[in-house]
Amino acid sequence: MTIATSVETYLNGQGVGYELVAHKATGSTHETATAAHVPEDHMAKAVILRDQDGHAMAVIPGTAWLHLERLNQAAGRDFALVEESDLDALFPDCARGAVPPLGPAYGVETFLDEDLTSLHDVYFEAGDHQHLVHFDGEAFQGLLKGARRGRFSGAT
Repeated sequence: MTIATSVETYLNGQGVGYELVAHKATGSTHETATAAHVPEDHMAKAVILRDQDGHAMAVIPGTAWLHLERLNQAAGRDFALVEESDLDALFPDCARGAVPPLGPAYGVETFLDEDLTSLHDVYFEAGDHQHLVHFDGEAFQGLLKGARRGRFSGAT
């Protein structure tokens, strides 16, 4: 696999150009950025959450951790982190741990961290552990135009 089918279908439907960046197999955002020779702070990652109303996705910088309390307060919700083993049903076309941060491609409510909105270039997992999707920052924001924005993360 190079790019998850849901992501490819969504991107083609939006008419957005992107580049696939191949890299050796990795197991973390830091390793991926190093292997692909891209700035780690330009990587976006997905954190999957759940509450009584269903699933949601927080899209945060690769160098950050989600502040769950801050997100819950901003959303007026009581999210909890989803176990990685529970993601297979939500993202069946992705390798475990390589969920692309494009909630709209999967019909998942999305929260976008403001730290990603000023980047010229954005990279994220394509759905496997060997490819990144590279976007112009404005195009990435356009793909997440319906996402609720805020400061949901902090540096690692």
